[in-house]
Amino acid sequence: MIKNEFFELYNGVKIPKVGFGTWQVKDGDEAYQSTLWALEAGYRHIDTAHAYGNEESVGRAVRDSGIPREEIFITTKLPSHIKTYEGAKAYFTESLKSLGLEYLDLYLIHAPWPWSNIGEDCTEGNIEAWRAMVELYNEGKVRAIGVSNFAVKDIVALTEATGVKPMANQIRYFIGNRQDAITDYCQANDILIEAYSPLATGEIASHEKLRPIAEKYGVSIPRLCIRYCLEKGTLPLPKSVHKERIEANIDLDFTIEKEDIDYLDSIGRIGAVKDLRS
Repeated sequence: MIKNEFFELYNGVKIPKVGFGTWQVKDGDEAYQSTLWALEAGYRHIDTAHAYGNEESVGRAVRDSGIPREEIFITTKLPSHIKTYEGAKAYFTESLKSLGLEYLDLYLIHAPWPWSNIGEDCTEGNIEAWRAMVELYNEGKVRAIGVSNFAVKDIVALTEATGVKPMANQIRYFIGNRQDAITDYCQANDILIEAYSPLATGEIASHEKLRPIAEKYGVSIPRLCIRYCLEKGTLPLPKSVHKERIEANIDLDFTIEKEDIDYLDSIGRIGAVKDLRS
């Protein structure tokens, strides 16, 4: 069953194949309850970020779930505008305190540039933040480290400067938006691709080109889209605040035939071009 399946990062750490995303989930009851529902449904991988503003509620749900800490994989992220060694250390400590946890499973640099200035060259700042994260990893405070929204050049810069390549890169990835260049590079270099917004923030859920394929397998379009990410060797991070959808999104014990994967690969961009800041 997918609930009991894992990817293995290049350092040997195992990460559950499907994660529960909490981007745009409001702090308080919404984040707390949806995280609890996810854990009850069998998710053992929870993804949050300092920028989401919901770490406290997510952490409280993890602690209240009754599930042993070592059975839950927790990811959070360094804010995109923090590009210093000292800042990375300070925000890591702050996130750990907000979550109420003693360690993290995965810590990511949220973006290679501030969201307020997309495209800015922050190479030196990213290297400084990465040096801090490598230290946190070597100290055992986090089990794995990685990046999010990074292009090939951004990853190469970190690796050449420190000798340590990211263990994961979390990017926007869904049918019609696969980001082949960075995906191919990461998969060739043993860097796990995590697929955020696998449903294109909801735009994909009613796409008519997907309906015949979903009906063939007797599944909903969202389930087809999430399974597609798995078939492509990426780790999907579906998000919902509705109990029944949370449960459905991890019901993925089917496979998609190659001819149907080829058809889905051929579909062009779905929906409007959006700024998906996960």
